[in-house]
Amino acid sequence: MPNTYDAGNIQVLEGLEAVRMRPGMYIGSTGSRGLHHMLWEIVDNAVDEAMGGYASLVEVTLHKDNSASVLDNGRGVPVDIHPTMKIPGVELIYTRLHAGGKFNNDNYSYSGGLHGVGGSVVNALSSWMRVDVFRDFKHYRMEFASGKDAATGKAAAGKPTGPLQVLGNTRSRGTLVRFMPDPAVFETAEFNHETVGRRLRELAYLNKGLKIAFHDERVSPPVTEAEEADERDTGEERLHAGTPGTTKAAHATGYTQEFCYRGGISDYVKYLNEDKTPLFPEPIYLEGSREDVIFRVAIQYTDSYTENLFSFANNIPTAEGGSHETGFKAAYTKVMNDFARRLGLLKEKENNLGGDDFREGMTAVMVAMVKNPQFEGQTKGRLGNTEVRPLVEAILTQQLTAFFEDLKHQELCLQLVEKAIRAAHVREAARKARDVARAGKALEAAPLVGKLSSCTGRKPEQNELFIVEGDSAGGSAKQGRDRRFQAILPLRGKPLNAEKKRLDQVLANEEFRTVITALGTSIDESFSLEGLKYHKVIILSDADQDGAHIRAILLTFFYRYMRELITEGHVFIGMPPLYKIQKGNKVQYAYDDGELARLTRGIKGYTLQRYKGLGEMNPEQLWATTMDPAQRKLLQVTIEDAAQAERLVTILMGDKVEPRREYISQHANFNREDSFGSMVKPEGGAEA
Repeated sequence: MPNTYDAGNIQVLEGLEAVRMRPGMYIGSTGSRGLHHMLWEIVDNAVDEAMGGYASLVEVTLHKDNSASVLDNGRGVPVDIHPTMKIPGVELIYTRLHAGGKFNNDNYSYSGGLHGVGGSVVNALSSWMRVDVFRDFKHYRMEFASGKDAATGKAAAGKPTGPLQVLGNTRSRGTLVRFMPDPAVFETAEFNHETVGRRLRELAYLNKGLKIAFHDERVSPPVTEAEEADERDTGEERLHAGTPGTTKAAHATGYTQEFCYRGGISDYVKYLNEDKTPLFPEPIYLEGSREDVIFRVAIQYTDSYTENLFSFANNIPTAEGGSHETGFKAAYTKVMNDFARRLGLLKEKENNLGGDDFREGMTAVMVAMVKNPQFEGQTKGRLGNTEVRPLVEAILTQQLTAFFEDLKHQELCLQLVEKAIRAAHVREAARKARDVARAGKALEAAPLVGKLSSCTGRKPEQNELFIVEGDSAGGSAKQGRDRRFQAILPLRGKPLNAEKKRLDQVLANEEFRTVITALGTSIDESFSLEGLKYHKVIILSDADQDGAHIRAILLTFFYRYMRELITEGHVFIGMPPLYKIQKGNKVQYAYDDGELARLTRGIKGYTLQRYKGLGEMNPEQLWATTMDPAQRKLLQVTIEDAAQAERLVTILMGDKVEPRREYISQHANFNREDSFGSMVKPEGGAEA
């Protein structure tokens, strides 16, 4: 280590080399999220053209070589020579950080890109990039590549491979960007079909009337015999029913989805509530502007007991909220309390109702358009502009007041206020029960002590809580665990489905009260991670239908009432093995059929045991396969797409049977036969 520090120790990175050296600083990570962030930057640039009124179509294609391309029919990026830099505009945009047309409000009043950083960052982190520009009746092309500079031998990021070319004449207009993520940069360089499709669908909802086409050349949808027969009869292209506003066509070249929603975010709300029971058919839609802020919101209530707010700023999902969401909540609560008093439902001496009461059962999608958005964090999870809150409050107060002052909406206003009053009464009853659970006196005195086998460690960040199905598995887990940092909580009964239960009903359930007390976090609006006693909460259940049901119930409970436990990365699913393979003294474990086939390939004379439940394992086996941090397999539960998570929880745990049946029929394979029987060649017979 050098003992001097002077100017000679300072390293200067030129061009885009800094991006290659520290990619996480620009796109958040080098994992799947960062990879898709690359695509979003190019897509955002295309959508910005539509937001400005210059484009009506965006096409996104995932190619067979795993490159991605984005086409829009906007103005086309500039190709003329920059007066200062003396290079074409297209070269400047894709090779210089902080170069772009979004730093003033002349070209883009509202934009969602990284303000001149996005295109160049994508170029820097790609093996190659090709930009085609269609403007002024000419087809231009410029290509870039990363690698070693032939002249200097140094690493070069996103360098032009040649000058700007004119390929010919065209009547088209717009920009086509195709890039290949560099596998040397990313942990995975393969785009996920579902992730891309969900984000494009979301953008179509947020930009009313914009057509977004998604092509994936890598996959083709399955075609049923009936569809094949229909196609032979009609000679027409197959069209498959999909999500509202979506057509799915099977082509020889891949899979295509088209998204276009004339109702915008109102259609989005109806899509989110598709498998719920709305209290009124059409969402409340409000829109207004103040100074440089435009605010839009669509609201619909269902018969559920939880709120679901989805906020966006300049098309960017703000999962962590921000000033626009805070302004919405404050204005909505104030206006509704004013109407409650005006209608005589709240007396002079009665306290105002809380925001949680008014938002119970609410599904809302809100969009703030801000000229100079300030996002907190590189991944843009929270809008930080402090000036936005009072402007949103003013907009919503004006629009919501005008809406409910309309006589035709008086009955609806009355319905919502009465619903909030009922929610307040229930919430007060739940508060008392919650306080008991938080204090833990009743629980600690009786059932919890008999259930929870705590650990000796006093550092929550090192401690683990295994929530185990049944006393039998709980007994084995207690004996096999490492008492220094592993606690065991067996569930003696099946918890109730929290999806359609009020908070007071959840707190009345003994199993849930036990979980709340064991975690130390309280619940709902009183939830706090500061009291969390175990930073790993591991659901450990049998690999059968009952085990899957218990996992779903617990995950639903965490999602509805302790969501931060999931979003902060504390919830995991334990993966016990399905098979024990033994030959002589050698024992191996397989966690699925694929691993079983791999481990038994070419081997003869072994015995095979299929575990039907955790209770069949002795403590040593359970430790070795499922609890030992050095050997076990854990799945971390995450929420990549809040809207999709909300829909899946509703489908799988809600009241409506048909959506659940349809989902299961699409995603479960009931015709697959166990294949291990044909692979087993036991000596003296296999174990059951």
